[in-house]
Amino acid sequence: MESSAVASDLVDFLNASPTAFHAVDEAKKRLKSAGYVQIDEKLDWDLKAGNKYFFTRNYSTIVAFAIGKKYVAGNGFHIVGAHTDSPCLKLKPVTKVIKSGFLEVGVQTYGGGLWHTWFDRDLTVAGRMIIRNKKDSSESYLHKLVRIEEPIMRIPTLAIHLDRGVNDGFKVNTQTHLLPVLATSIKAELNKPASIDDATGNAAPNDRCKSSKRTPGGEQHHSLLLQLLAAQAGCEPGDICDFELQACDTQPSIIAGAMKEFVFSGRLDNLCMSFCSLKALIDATSPENSLEDEVGVRMVALFDHEEVGSNSAQGAGSPVMFDALSRITSTFGPDSKLIQKAIQKSFLVSADMAHALHPNYPDKHEENHQPKFHGGLVIKHNANQRYATNAITSFVFREIAAKHNIPLQDFVIRNDMPCGSTIGPILASGVGIRTVDVGAPQWSMHSIREMCAVDDVKHSYDHFKAFFQDFSQLDGKIAVDI
Repeated sequence: MESSAVASDLVDFLNASPTAFHAVDEAKKRLKSAGYVQIDEKLDWDLKAGNKYFFTRNYSTIVAFAIGKKYVAGNGFHIVGAHTDSPCLKLKPVTKVIKSGFLEVGVQTYGGGLWHTWFDRDLTVAGRMIIRNKKDSSESYLHKLVRIEEPIMRIPTLAIHLDRGVNDGFKVNTQTHLLPVLATSIKAELNKPASIDDATGNAAPNDRCKSSKRTPGGEQHHSLLLQLLAAQAGCEPGDICDFELQACDTQPSIIAGAMKEFVFSGRLDNLCMSFCSLKALIDATSPENSLEDEVGVRMVALFDHEEVGSNSAQGAGSPVMFDALSRITSTFGPDSKLIQKAIQKSFLVSADMAHALHPNYPDKHEENHQPKFHGGLVIKHNANQRYATNAITSFVFREIAAKHNIPLQDFVIRNDMPCGSTIGPILASGVGIRTVDVGAPQWSMHSIREMCAVDDVKHSYDHFKAFFQDFSQLDGKIAVDI
C-alpha cells in the first residue's frame, strides 16, 4: 500500500507535467507548499542556516536546497541530480504545412526517440508562450504555460496494403513521415473566424504581435492552431509573440497491470527520478527537527536538455550547479577557497532511469548484470566513464541501502554494445564532485509510452530520502586521499 501511495503521487506528477516547463512548474508548487522560498539568480541571496530555498532557470531547470542548522561555509553538499526533458517532437519556428488538402504541423525531433511509437497516437500540444499584455498605453510580455487537453493531431500510419514489407522493418523518414495532421483544408476554411482576412488563412496584419521578425503570424502557423492556443491562454491570437511547444500524447499516466504493479506512462525517463528525488528532499526536510543536526546542504537539481547533450544555459553542462554551490558557500563565508573545500566534501547521486531485463530480449543483457523489476535502484558502471560511478561512490550508496534494507542492483552494458551516458560524467568532470550513477529499471525507454514497476518507485524514493538523512554521518567515516 505504501508503494502504491508513492506511485500514485508519481502518476499525479506525470499527468501535470507534459513538458519540462510544466514539470518545473509542478515542482515549484510542491516546494512552496513544503515551505521552500523562491529566490532569484538575478538578485543577491540572503540565506540562513535551517531554511529552505529554490530557484529556476529558463523555467525548465530547477534547483532546490535545504541548509542544515549546523552548516558553515566550506561544508559539503548532498545532491541528487536528474533531468526534466524527454525525447519528443517539438514544433518548428514555422509550423505551417499544407499538403494534399490537409493542414499539417511542422515538427523537429528532439533527442533519440523511438519515433515509430508516435504513430497512431492521439496527440495535442503543450509548452510555453510569450504573450503581449497591453494595459492602457503600456506593454509587457508574459511567460505563460499552455496545454491543450483534448487531442487535436495525429500521425497516421500507412495501410499495410500500401506497404507490404512494413512488418519486415518499419522505417521512418523523420522529415516526411512524422508530420501530425491537424485538419483538412476545407474544414479549416469553412470554420475560419471573421478576423482571418484572406484566402490563405493568414491573420490580419493588425492582429499580429509586432515584437519580432520571427513573430508567429498567420504566414508561419495555421490560424486554426493559433486560435486553439489563444483560447487556452486566454488571449488573442495576435498577442502570441513566440512559443516553445511540443507534441504530447493525451493518454494519461496510470497504475496498471493485472496486479496493479506497473506504471504505464510517457516521460518516465526521466520524470520518475525527478519526482522521487524531489519528494525525498521535501520529506527529508519537512519534520521540524530534520535539519537540526545537519552540517551540510541537501539539494536536488533537475536539469533541462540532458537528452541532447546538456550543452545549454540551463543544462548540466552549464555553470548552474557550480553557481549554486559557490553562491551558497560565499553567502556564509567570503573566502574564495571555501568553495574548493566544499566541492571535495560533496557528493552527487546522478539519477537517470536504467534498462530492465526484457523477457523477450534476454540476450541484450550480460548474464551477471540483469536489472529486474521490483529489485530497486540500479547502480550503473562503465570503465570508459560513460557513467561516473567508482568503488567509493558505489560503496556509499550500497551502505545506505544496507542500513535501511533497501534492495539494490548493478548494471554494466555488454562489451559488444554501445553505452549511453547521463549528467553524471558531465557534472563529475565539470564541477569535480564525487558521483554515483543510478536509476530505476524500466522498459520501452524513449518510447512515447514507457513502463516501470510500482515497487521501484517506492524503493527509489526511500533510497534518496535515506541518502539525504544519512550521508553526513557516513561520509565522516570514509578515509580517502590521506
